[in-house]
Amino acid sequence: MITVRVSMVTAHAYAAEGVRCCLALQATVRGDAGEVVDEERESGRGVLGRTLKFLREKEGKSLGQLADETGYDKSYLSRLESGERLSKVAVIGDLDSYYGSGDLLVGLWALARIDAFKNKYKRFMGLEATARIMHKYTPNVPGLLQTEEFAREVLSGPQTTDLQDTEATEEQVAARLGRQLLLRRPPMPNVRFIIDELAFRRPSTSPDVWHRQLQHIEDAAQWPNIAIQVLPFSAGIHPFMAKGSLTLLWQEDGSAVAYTEGDSSGLLLDDPEEVLHHRLSYDLLRDLALSPSDSLTFIRDVLEEHRS
Repeated sequence: MITVRVSMVTAHAYAAEGVRCCLALQATVRGDAGEVVDEERESGRGVLGRTLKFLREKEGKSLGQLADETGYDKSYLSRLESGERLSKVAVIGDLDSYYGSGDLLVGLWALARIDAFKNKYKRFMGLEATARIMHKYTPNVPGLLQTEEFAREVLSGPQTTDLQDTEATEEQVAARLGRQLLLRRPPMPNVRFIIDELAFRRPSTSPDVWHRQLQHIEDAAQWPNIAIQVLPFSAGIHPFMAKGSLTLLWQEDGSAVAYTEGDSSGLLLDDPEEVLHHRLSYDLLRDLALSPSDSLTFIRDVLEEHRS
């Protein structure tokens, strides 16, 4: 059990200790996420680690004392402070409670998780984080709807055997789960998923993991801000069979981008004509897909087949 501390670290204290960039990055979480991609700045993970160390030292705690009082491994906490590891957001939430720092650490973690994605994805991640409307097509279970167990299986390569590979996978899992928070943040974005039937016909290697994954998709299909449509095999050939996934994002100011992703490449498009072309392609897929209510019935039928 973690003891919640009542001391609150103020913005003035951070400035006095030379960590003004922490507040600048926190402001980025609330506002212009696109600024995160400036490669000349200290990485989000580095800022988070330095802030964790500052808070601990301000409390007069050693790493050993912190480990004893929080229940987390000392070497694990050390690697968080050095920026070598990216934890799950729940760990950072616990440390926010321990230090009485509001949601400062969670805000910095939201930026640090972007480090786990390759550079070519970072601008897309920033735009996705601030989008008010999202339309997505994917031939597989979307990352935004994956459970932790299923995401770990998807992200674990066949050679994930040594400690370094395992830790890299865990960082990617943590980043993917953190990305899912945008579905429930206020104001909640309006999100439509078109998921190919293929995604429901290729189960996890573990029946229990697959059962929980299907249940999670069923639950998400009933959230007020989410619509899920299944593109059945009976729809036949469609334009994106050879192109991979498609995401359309609209910002509050009405600006839009399209992002296409294949097995080894991703392309972010902001030219209005190109975005319009992809929007029309998406509309064609939506016309071919089952309605949200029929899709929910389909998902429940797959769940029942799996139980049997």
